[in-house]
Amino acid sequence: MPQLNPNPWFMIMTFAWLLFLIVIPPKVLAHTTPNNALPQKVVCSRTESWVWPWY
Repeated sequence: MPQLNPNPWFMIMTFAWLLFLIVIPPKVLAHTTPNNALPQKVVCSRTESWVWPWY
């Protein structure tokens, strides 16, 4: 990559950024998840204290 002549590389970089900023985000955001997430039941389990035989 020539460092003193930025003409071709600047256009390549500009088109790449336009591709990343304009074309790709709508394609990615158009995807949907196959399953809808359902809220799980919250079960509060009661913990029992241990009974130590030497205490």
